[in-house]
Amino acid sequence: MLKVLLKKQMQEVFRSYYYNAKTNTARSRVGTLGGMLFFAFLMVGVLGGTFFMTAGEICGPLVDLGVGWLYFTLMGMLAIFLGTFGGAFSTFSSLYLAKDNDLLLSMPIPVGVILASRILNVFFLGLMYAGVVYVPALLVYWIKARPGIGVILCGLIMLLLIALVVLVLSCLLGWVVAKISLKLKNKGLATAVISIAGIGLYYFLYFRAQMLLNKLVNNAMIYAEQIKGAAKGLYWLGHAPEGDLVSLLIVAAVVAVLLALTWMLLKRTFIGISTATGAVATKVYHEKPMQQKSVSRALLGREIQRFLGSPTYLLNCGLGILLLPVLGIFVLIKSEDFLYMLGGLLGANTVPVILLAIVGMLVATDAITAPSVSLEGKTLWLIRSLPVRTWDVLKSKLNMALLMNGVPMLVAAVLCAVGMKASLTVSILFVVASLLLTVLFALWGLMLGLKMPNLNWTSETAPIKQGGSAFFGMFGCWLYVIAFIGLYLWKGRTLQVEIVLGAYILLSAILSLLLYLWIRGKGVRNFESL
Repeated sequence: MLKVLLKKQMQEVFRSYYYNAKTNTARSRVGTLGGMLFFAFLMVGVLGGTFFMTAGEICGPLVDLGVGWLYFTLMGMLAIFLGTFGGAFSTFSSLYLAKDNDLLLSMPIPVGVILASRILNVFFLGLMYAGVVYVPALLVYWIKARPGIGVILCGLIMLLLIALVVLVLSCLLGWVVAKISLKLKNKGLATAVISIAGIGLYYFLYFRAQMLLNKLVNNAMIYAEQIKGAAKGLYWLGHAPEGDLVSLLIVAAVVAVLLALTWMLLKRTFIGISTATGAVATKVYHEKPMQQKSVSRALLGREIQRFLGSPTYLLNCGLGILLLPVLGIFVLIKSEDFLYMLGGLLGANTVPVILLAIVGMLVATDAITAPSVSLEGKTLWLIRSLPVRTWDVLKSKLNMALLMNGVPMLVAAVLCAVGMKASLTVSILFVVASLLLTVLFALWGLMLGLKMPNLNWTSETAPIKQGGSAFFGMFGCWLYVIAFIGLYLWKGRTLQVEIVLGAYILLSAILSLLLYLWIRGKGVRNFESL
């Protein structure tokens, strides 16, 4: 039974690669292979290559100084951090909020088997993310030190132990978030705030990583002695993959104890949390006049509640809502340094175009409309049974994205326009172009959602993170922005900025109109045929 449940979990994770939800048929072997190869390229080629180069920079100096264990400590901690960061977002929903929890619990299946299948799924995801960091670290060390087979085996065992540490941390983080969410009315917003704080910490460390690594290499012996004396656990973590069996056994014993305690905790709380309804406020009815809402306002409120009530939806399709105003404030405060940097590299006239590309890339990450159709799921019949026009339903999805992205984009565009100190004409064109990108990207995502719907899902992570509409919705918008900035830097730098921005506004307006007409016509018919 465990094998069957684990197979089901893994099929849900990689469902979009071999199953076409629109036609309800299996994808061709070529399509499946192409999707898998592209995913492997991103994970192994892009992320793995990045960490391979990072490991190559610090491995040689540390090994030559005789503190190779410090190298493994750093890469091990980085692997744990990335593995936990990568798996934490899906742990809460896949472990406690999976749509088939009630169905599985109603079957004659032991709770431990259900829980084990969920945990193993989290383990394999954590192993994938941690391996992207730790495998390149091992390869670089093996190339540099040329160790024997014993050291190689110790390194591989440490990879599994690090994946288990990631599993423990991911499960505990999911458990904490689950316990907190039961006490809150708006679970999605609270989860998003916690996760965004983690994202902020991640990017803070990322941008300061190079400086910290240089400082560490230059003072390696000092830090090594301090860690050895005050943090034995970190020393064992780094010394074990060098072939030290005592350190390996100590790390394995500690991980085994942590894993056992985590299993006991989750087994005791799994049913209670996964079946709990959460905090319900007691309300006393007071007679008051009923306020009638229009159809458009009621449907818009429905979409907003879904967006704010889903941590997965909010985190994966709402990060730009926070980052856009942050960018505007940064440009306004650091305008002199920012303008000097861009002007010195590419020329002063390029600043508005570069800023437009940056805000476009940020709003592209908020592919709110792309999964909105698929998120109707098996409850699609509810909205279809109401006496409302299909266009009103689709318009509410579009309006929600425009509201959520349009306000932050307006704030960011105005602040950037003030910060870059351009002429009034350029500033107005910049703001208009920025807002028009928001409209275009929302229409593009909704069109993809209608073309590639996935209504047969058990976890909302499938349409939001793994669906074709979400993938092409974000990367299609990125490609549009990259093509614009690339063409400008290649052929358009001699043109006036007003002409460039005006041409981009015209092109975006034409594409927006075409997408709007398609949604009003064929898009409505597609939704009615679901």
